Amino acid sequence: MRNRRAALAAIASAASLALTLTACGQSSEGGSEEDKGGSDGATIGIAMPTKSSERWISDGANVEKELKAKGYETKLVYGEDDPDQQVSQIENMITQGVDALVIAAIDNKSLGNVLQQAKDADIPVISYDRLILGTENVDYYASFDNSKVGELQGTYIVEKLGLKDGSKKGPFNIELFAGSNDDNNTKYFFNGAMSVLKPYMDKGDLVVRSKQTDLNQVTTLRWDGGTAQKRMDDLLTSSYRSARVDAVLSPYDGISIGILSALKSDGYGSGSKPMPVVTGQDAEVASVKSIIAGQQTQTVFKDLRELAKVASNMVEASLNDKKPEVNDTKSYDNGAKVVPAYLLQPVSVDKSNYEKVLVDGGTYSADDLK
Repeated sequence: MRNRRAALAAIASAASLALTLTACGQSSEGGSEEDKGGSDGATIGIAMPTKSSERWISDGANVEKELKAKGYETKLVYGEDDPDQQVSQIENMITQGVDALVIAAIDNKSLGNVLQQAKDADIPVISYDRLILGTENVDYYASFDNSKVGELQGTYIVEKLGLKDGSKKGPFNIELFAGSNDDNNTKYFFNGAMSVLKPYMDKGDLVVRSKQTDLNQVTTLRWDGGTAQKRMDDLLTSSYRSARVDAVLSPYDGISIGILSALKSDGYGSGSKPMPVVTGQDAEVASVKSIIAGQQTQTVFKDLRELAKVASNMVEASLNDKKPEVNDTKSYDNGAKVVPAYLLQPVSVDKSNYEKVLVDGGTYSADDLK
């Protein structure tokens, strides 16, 4: 076990800061610093972005489960999409004496100072799904092949419209949405999708009537569905009074739900205006139900159980002075270093295979999706 207890002596009293954490109403699960876990009573701090998203609730629970199965204690907190709150939570966990940190950043550029505190206390940091930028004090990155996620979304649109096999002729109208501009994954998702879509756009087979095609024009702050709904409303009003949307590139299920709400309000899904192809990501229950009902068309499934295993294995290896298993040492430059990563593979899901992938795979029961 890494010898880091002495480094904590220079940090403020853990007891008083624990009271601060409680007073702020943060979630803290697992035992106190005195509780025993792991090979040396180690406690792992887990910082997740928000409880407003189903996937982050699952992530927190999965990471806790894996770490506890290895004998560690855990402290799990949610920042509720407030970067300052997340920084404060991480500071509190450092001063309480956690032995490692697993962090899914809210704002990937806001953690430099607090991660220097972690470095000074000899606390390894695992960046979880969202790469933390601008600091050398990130040890490893656990995520999915984020470019592949976008490629799956773009490929699905092209195939569903019949452009890939030539069974249908364009032009088809498409609008583009991307994730939050403070999430490093956003550019990977978007660029992956555009690597598939842009050749068809260049040929005129796909037309973006709004002309909003650059990443900075199509981002959705905090991945918020309401923000996406408002933008889709505006696009329909400004560009589609006399035309029909055939496809919408959506990077995430929560954004997809907002887009679908705008489309339904504009009469799509009934009469002569069928729903366009709408992609998504994370296979959240509401979106899988929407796919079954014939509204959202596709999502990208990322097995969060496997991601939690990767992160917990990285923690255990780091705490025992071993090198975690990685499969990418080139792609994820955070501006200060290339962070060694382990990337899992995503899976495209639609009405034709959701039972095999999600139900037979044990993610959901059939009752969950009724």
